[in-house]
Formats: sequence, C-alpha cells, structure tokens
Amino acid sequence: MTALPQTFVSLDEKWTVRALNMGAVPEALRERLGLGIPAQVPGEVTLDLLRARLIDDPFDGDNETLQQWIGDVDWQYQCEFVWHDDNEERHDLLAYGLDTVTQILLNDRPIASTNNYHRSYRWDVDGILQEGENRLTINLASPVRESDVREHRLGYYPHTEHHAFNQIRKPSYQFGWDWGIDVAGVGICRPIGIDSWSGSRIVEVRPLVHVDSQGVGIVDATIVIERADTSRVTSPSDTHTGSAVPIEIMLEGHDAHVSVTGEIKSDRNTAELRVTIPDAHLWWPVGYGDQPLYQIRVTIGDGRQGLWQRCIGFRNVRVDTTADAIGRPFQIYVNEVPVHCRGYNWVPVDAFMSRAGQAQYDHLFDDLVESHSNMIRAWGGGIYESDHFYELADQLGIMVWQDFALACAAYPEDTQTQAEVEAEAREHIARLSSHPSLVVWNGSNENFVAYADWAGFKQSLRENDGKPNAFGYGEKGWGNYYYSTMFPKLLKELDPTRIYLPSSPMSFTPHVDANRDTDGTMHIWDVWNRSDYRDYARYTPRFADEFGYQAPPAWSTLTAVVHDRRLEPFDAQMLVHQKAAGGNYKLARGMRSHLTPGHINDVSYRSDGSRDWLIDSDHWDDIEDWHWACQLQQAQAIRFGVEHMRSLEPVNAGILIWQLNDDWPVVSWSAVDYDGHRKPLWYASRDFFAPQFATIQPRVSQQAMDDLSWEGVKPACDALALIVCNDTLETWKGSWSIERRTLEGEVLASQHIDLSLSALEHRSIVLDEQLASWGDNRREIIVATPSDSHFERVICNGCDVVDQYLDPQPLDASIQPSGSGYELTLHARSYARDIFCMVDKVDSAATIDCGMVTLLPGESATWHITARKHCDVRALIARNVLRCANDLRR
Repeated sequence: MTALPQTFVSLDEKWTVRALNMGAVPEALRERLGLGIPAQVPGEVTLDLLRARLIDDPFDGDNETLQQWIGDVDWQYQCEFVWHDDNEERHDLLAYGLDTVTQILLNDRPIASTNNYHRSYRWDVDGILQEGENRLTINLASPVRESDVREHRLGYYPHTEHHAFNQIRKPSYQFGWDWGIDVAGVGICRPIGIDSWSGSRIVEVRPLVHVDSQGVGIVDATIVIERADTSRVTSPSDTHTGSAVPIEIMLEGHDAHVSVTGEIKSDRNTAELRVTIPDAHLWWPVGYGDQPLYQIRVTIGDGRQGLWQRCIGFRNVRVDTTADAIGRPFQIYVNEVPVHCRGYNWVPVDAFMSRAGQAQYDHLFDDLVESHSNMIRAWGGGIYESDHFYELADQLGIMVWQDFALACAAYPEDTQTQAEVEAEAREHIARLSSHPSLVVWNGSNENFVAYADWAGFKQSLRENDGKPNAFGYGEKGWGNYYYSTMFPKLLKELDPTRIYLPSSPMSFTPHVDANRDTDGTMHIWDVWNRSDYRDYARYTPRFADEFGYQAPPAWSTLTAVVHDRRLEPFDAQMLVHQKAAGGNYKLARGMRSHLTPGHINDVSYRSDGSRDWLIDSDHWDDIEDWHWACQLQQAQAIRFGVEHMRSLEPVNAGILIWQLNDDWPVVSWSAVDYDGHRKPLWYASRDFFAPQFATIQPRVSQQAMDDLSWEGVKPACDALALIVCNDTLETWKGSWSIERRTLEGEVLASQHIDLSLSALEHRSIVLDEQLASWGDNRREIIVATPSDSHFERVICNGCDVVDQYLDPQPLDASIQPSGSGYELTLHARSYARDIFCMVDKVDSAATIDCGMVTLLPGESATWHITARKHCDVRALIARNVLRCANDLRR
C-alpha cells in the first residue's frame, strides 16, 4: 500500500457485515449473520466473526476445519457515512485493497466490480455522492466458489494444494499451503475512503537512481499526474488539454540540498526531470558499508495540489550470468562489488494480514539483521508487502528479492487475467521504484520448473482433449507470457534499474532442466522430502534461493494451540498444525543416523490400531524430547547445508533459507515461529551467516587429484580443509590454531596457520594428515581457534550425535537475578554439544541472548535472560528447559 494522500478521508467507522447466502452457514448462526454484525475496516470477515464471539480462534485446535464454511459464503460489507460538498473539483472513491471479487454500490447505484486483491482502485463518484447521509455497499463473492466457477469456465490449470487459487488474483497462501492455514475468506483488507481534490494530483513518481563512474548520484524522475477534468492517465503518451503544471523536486541529505524545477506541459500528463548529487554517499547491503538515505520531495502547482516524498539511496546493481567452467553463475553486484547474499525467504506475517502491525515487521527485521542476513526474498505466493517492509530494508541494508505474485501453478492467459496481472505489476513496479533495497524482481516461484519437471503439468495444458491435431497437440497459455514478455517489457518501461529473473529456480535454458545446481538459481527440496541432509553436499549451487528443514515451533507456541489428550506427533490436533505431506514421518525419518539409529531409507512400520508409526528406535517416549530433537535436527541439517555452500564461495553467490517466519502457529520450516520465538535454527544462522566465516570441510587432496583421478571424474574426498571466507571490504590478518582432541580435552595433533585475507577473499587450507586422520571418531573432535574475535571458533565433530560418546549430563548451571532479567551461568564438566535454553517453557514472553553454543570441558558461558520478575527461576535450568545434544544420546 502506498502512502495515503493528504486529501484522503478514511471510511473506517460504522461498518457491518452480513452473509448473503445461508446454505453453508451453520444453522445456529443464520439469523444473526442474516441481520449483520459490526465489522472493522480495514479488516476481514473471519476476524469480525471472532470479535462477535460467533467463532473460536481459527488457529486453535481443529477450528480450521470447523470454519471452512466462511470461505464458501458470499458476504456484504456496508457502511453509512456523512459527506458534505467542499467545493473540490473531483470526488473519488479510493480503495487500497479489496479481497477479492467484489461489486461496489454507492447509494444503491453500481460503481464498479473488482477482481484483484493485489491492486488499488479509484473511481470518480461525483454526482453519486450526496450531501449528508450516504451508504457504501460492497458485495464480496466466496473465493472458494468463485475460483471453482472460473476453473469450470476457463478449464483446469495445474496447481499445488487443493483449491484453484490460480484462477483469481488473491494471495495463494490464503487458500492454505504446506505451512499455512486455509482461511480463504473475504474483507476490505486496506483503507477505503473519499479523496476530494482539485486541479491536478500526483499519480506516481518513479525516481530511478544510478551512480556514474565519477561518483555522481543521478536521479531520473518520472512524474505522472492526473487532471481533475480528465480521466486517470494510464500511459506517458496520453495527451490532454489544460494548463501547464509547475514541478519542483527537492533532494536533501548528507549536506546536499538540491532543487530542480520544471513543468508538465499543458498537453501532457507526464514529465521527466534529472537531479544530480556530486560525490553521492553510496547505499550498501549490511556488512558491506552504510545505508545513507536522501529525502526526495516532489511538489506540483503551489504545493497544495500534490506532494510526494520518499527516501532514496544511491547504488548500482547488476548480475553476472556469464558462462564459466562450472556453468552459469547468478552473482549479484552492488556498486561493482560482488556480494554474497545470505538470508531467508519471507511469507506474510499473519494469515489475517489486516491485523498485522508494524511491531511484527520491526521484530522480524531485527531477526534478519541480528542473524547476519543481508537479503530477504518476498515469496510469490504471498503479497506485495507494505511500505514499512521496504522502508525497514532500506534503513537496515537488507536487499529485497521481490517475486511477482504468481507461484506453483499454471496461470490463465485470458484477456481478463492479463489485464489484472498487468495492472498490479504496473502499480507495484512504480510504487517500489524509490527503494534502494529492492534488487531483484522475479517473475514467478517454481513455475518454470513445474512446466519442465512436474508430473502431469504439461499434459494437463494440452488442448483438444489431449488428442493431437494437424498442428500437434497445442497447449493453453500457462503464464509464460507474463514471465517472458509482460514483466520484462513493463520493467524496461517503468524501472530498468533492477535485476529481473523470469522464474525461480532458473537455469537459463527456458523450460528445460530449470533446477540445475551449476546454473543460475536453485531450490533444493529432495533433502527434506526423501533424502538424508548430507545430500546437500552433492550439490554445487550457484545461488540456492530456497531450501529448508522443518521443526515444531517453540513449546509455548505449540501447546497454546494443540490440546490433544495425549500429546504426541501423530495425534489429531498436532497433525492439524502440520501441513506438509507426511511431515512428521519425514521428521522422524530424517533423524536416522543423526539422532536415532538406522538409515533414512529404512521403511519398517508398525501399527498400534490408531496410527502408523515408524520403527521403535524412532519413537520418543517423552514428547518434550521429540520436540527438542526436531528443533535440533532442523538446526543441524541447515547448518550442514549452509556450511557446505559457503565453503564453495565464490562459486556459490547466495543462500536463502526457507523460511524466516510463520503466519500462524505450525510445524514448519521457519527459523522464528508465529509468536516471535527464535528456534535453534535462528541461533545457528547467526553463526553460519557471519560475514567472516570459517568451516572445516571434506576435500580432495592434490595427490588424489594427480594420482587417482580419471579424466572428468572427481575422486572421493580424502582430506579435510579449513575454509575461511572474508565477505567484507576489510582485510584480515591473523592466525589459526587447529587441534584434534579427545572429548575429554587431550590434544592428539595440532597445526598452526598464519593467514592474511584481503577484502572478499576466500581461502582453503588443507589440514595436515595427522590432524585430519581420526583415531576414534566417536571420541574425537577437531577445534580451530582464530587469533581474534572477527571469526568464530570452528568445531568439527567426528560423527553424529547418535554415535558420539557424549556425557548425558555435561553441565553445571546456575541462575541469578541481574538488572531487568537473569544471568544464566553454564560450566561444562565435559564436552557439551549444541546447548539451548527453552526459556519460553517458563515464561512465554521470555527471551535469551544466546543459544546453540558448544562448550569444551572446563569452559564457561554466561547468557542473559529477559523474563517476568516472578517467574520460576529454578525452572530455567531444569532438564526439560536447558537442553543440549548430549541429552538425546540414546
């Protein structure tokens, strides 16, 4: 949503909502919903029902199933408001977000119909508004039935999930996803009101930025206006008669104060002005430099006619996809510096977006910055995000990869759908053009790989009932027009300063082998779905922009909504909050050979009469142990994958984990749950996303390469190497002390390395054979310690938890009040692997500043906990709260 104009008067009071068809409404609610209930605008009908106490919390228990009727009903929103003519020339009804298929009436006169959640609307209602009392009515069609109707009319287009979400321009995730609740309701999801104005108004400003070779910051601004006596301009080539409109652009910041004036000629509704700033302060991604922003202010006429202001940043972006010896990279450059992109995928912050507040965004962006992320991908099954999202990214140096809102489906290319997709794309390309953080526009999520590889996808697009004609099978348009033609054309016209990718994953050979690891961008999902997490090491991803591993949310988040009599992974309400196909089986299977005995491909099952379960060794007697094991497994799996990928730098140019956040309390791939609790994965990412990073990885020795390799065949790894990555613009000089030790601390072998790294340098140092040759890998670790704190210590475990000889109780712990919270002091009597304190079990609002730390024998650590003053302090160090990998050793 763009900033509201100063002339806008919101209609946010005296709304009611009622059901228009009663067939799906529970009988007990029909009379009440036929009469109508109070509604909140902006808002959604499900939240109105909740406030009226006609339904229970949709997130709780199995209420999702009980409330599916809401999406099957047509609803009517209505409000009465008083309006007085203020002698302005134009009076427009302005709607920033309608969900989704609507008919609008003002004083019982039809105004318009809408078909798109993702765009705003403006209608001239002069002559329909009346002095005094007015009534606005918005009828909203059932999204479930409407999508079915359109599917019958246009034909089947393949899609994931069970609703035909690809038939209407409503966010896909609202119909349910493999992490999301199915709450496909309706509503007036953003502000709606009357905008009264005269003369001219600013329709849009596109301040396109680049920096020349002399460091001069250049803003090429396109200003588009509408005149009160003409229809809204839709193209820069539109011409209308009228008076010339003066324009002034002010650019201020960092000792710069520049004013440029011009005018929009009487026969035009657009103008282009250039503003320059010598020696512009450059905007950088976090970790590469600062984020200086300049304020740009555009006024037309005498200033009362129109004002537009934003913040901009000066930077250049480009991508290198030039073929090399490995394949084709996807290397992003900012200000001609190759940036290693690290971060997460983003899903909408709430299943009910009308109640999402700025505080949720603030906290999640804190999660990004504090985890050393520098990029976020706004996924195509969600929404075009709020202004606040992009403003935070600008301020904090978080690069944004923005998907157009098309995901995991074929999309019709009929005239109506084309018009809607173009309208929303135009609006958001223009709206977001001021943001330096926006680096990548992506045409679609997984739609190329779906066409290339998904079973049945192409076949379902065949025309003529699948029978060939004289010209072959023929094929319905499936969305490729948007990705390959429409979006590139619109970006060239409106904002050619960003990187564009037609789809993700994308391997640059259209519609064939779209997910190749050595080319372009890659999604890795076989690891979660069907293979061991060690299989991450099989890939050489140039840019892994989607991969993940599941875990339950924090204990307090889970148990607040799951109330099974016997809490266990396969009870009814637990499975309501697990949306992935076979998700809890995959969690159990994935632990094999890591936390439980066996191999991931073992398929032994038993049945206890109510549920199938895996082999006995996968069954946790204590549900809290299962919960901790799942969270630990998620962190260890993603840590393994990311450390492998980062060891490939600069061949690997980007890593975006699926996903940062949740839109409801659920077992998912998120690092931060719906209630804001940071899972162990988040704490692990703070280490493996560090700009200066080191890891110990298997490598092929030079001798093996020289003596044992066949042409074109890489020999098996026979050595270990310390890989050191300096993804900063600073040099580093220091040393590393590397030791192979027993778990008790005895040093078995050692090596000293002096090292100097220039900016952006990555080095691989093969370890001495005596250091890398395990004696008893179950009892040994390798510890690499840097000479200063720029790099974190590296610990390489000789084997997985299930095989390691770990002391099940390695810690002494004490806790004392301190300032606003408590100090937790830990002392390791023996090797303590991956320590984590689940403070939410004691206080659901508690936070802790550290986690996923490994201590060597004799080491201590102190962590700060913020919690209520009267919480049970001793419970913070109880066995079920203070956990480590050791206590899962079975």
